Amino acid sequence: MKKFLIFVSAITMAIGLTACSSNDEAKTGKKETSEETASKVDVKKELVRFYMDLGNKINAKDADLNSYVAKATKEDATPEELPTAEDRAKASESAASVAAELNTYQVPASLKDKKADLDAAIKDFAASYQAKADELKKETPNFDAATATFTQGEEKLGKVFESEKLLPPSVDKQVN
Repeated sequence: MKKFLIFVSAITMAIGLTACSSNDEAKTGKKETSEETASKVDVKKELVRFYMDLGNKINAKDADLNSYVAKATKEDATPEELPTAEDRAKASESAASVAAELNTYQVPASLKDKKADLDAAIKDFAASYQAKADELKKETPNFDAATATFTQGEEKLGKVFESEKLLPPSVDKQVN
C-alpha cells in the first residue's frame, strides 16, 4: 500500500511539474509575441490619433467653407438660398486659414518612420485648401483642381495606413 501511495504521489508531482513548466514556456512565448505586436499596435494607434487630430485641426477652421459649399451645391435652391459674395469671402478666408494651419502642422515624433509620407499628404491637403481660397476670390469658383490635389493627399495618407495593414481613411468624409 505504501508503494502504491508513493507511486501515485510521484505521478501527481510529475504531472504538476510538467504543467508548471509548460505554462512558463507558453507565457514566455506569449510575452515575446506581445512585445513584437506592441510596437505595431503603437504605430497603428499613433496613425489613428494623427488622422483624428488632422481632421480636428481642419474642422476647427473650415466651417464657413463647408457652409458655402453646402449652399452652392444644394439642389433646387432658390436664389435666396444661394451663397452671397459675403459667404464666398468668408469661405475664402476659412480655406486660407486651414491652409495656413496645415502648413505649420507637425507630424508627431512617434511617427518619425512615416514622417516623409505624412508630410507629403499634409502638403497636398494644404495646397488643396489654398487653391480653394484662391478660387473663391473669383466670381465663379471651380474646385476641380483643388479636389484633385486633395484626392492625391488622401491617396498618400491611405498608402501609409495600408502599409500598417489599416484601412485607408477618408479625410474628406471627416471634414465635410
